[in-house]
Amino acid sequence: MIDLYTWGTPNGRKVSIMLEACRLHYSVHPIDILNNAQFDADFLKISPNNKIPAIVDPDGPGGAPIQLFESGAILIYLADKTGEFLPTEGAERYEVLQWLMWQMGGFGPFLGQAHHFNRFAAEKVPYAIERYTQEAQRLWGVLNTQLSSRRFVCDELSIADFAIYPWATRYEWQGVDKNAFPAVSVWMEQMADLPFVDRGMQVP
Repeated sequence: MIDLYTWGTPNGRKVSIMLEACRLHYSVHPIDILNNAQFDADFLKISPNNKIPAIVDPDGPGGAPIQLFESGAILIYLADKTGEFLPTEGAERYEVLQWLMWQMGGFGPFLGQAHHFNRFAAEKVPYAIERYTQEAQRLWGVLNTQLSSRRFVCDELSIADFAIYPWATRYEWQGVDKNAFPAVSVWMEQMADLPFVDRGMQVP
């Protein structure tokens, strides 16, 4: 039984989607980031960066326990553990990893800033709103181009899709009209129709 420490955010949902997709048994431990539970001493022992998600797997490499934070690292670990949703070798593996890194380095952080300045900031900062909304739209354009000639982000359904999808679902917070990106919209409909994606999006 894998212990999942998470909250209802795009980063948290990446991992719950993967756990559902791989049919792994897991126990959910909600970390209420709205009330600063991520700073609790017990959680810091698992996630020293004060962030969700994190996992503890008692059956890690060689049968030894392992604990991990950072959603991208967790996705790679679970893919390698199960042999699913990430090619084991060759150019196909690195294609998936590059799109995972694209999400980790751009499609998450910049969209997160768009969320903050468009929705949560106590003071409206026009420069920041314009900057991050424009970057969100640019990143959506990159994704739309990638999806215009394929069903999934890479040739097969992968951890890249699981990483990107939860962030895409919050398009309204990003100042994005998803209808302006038809290939992404079709992909989002496909993803939403997968039962394990739906289950993962409901965690916690």
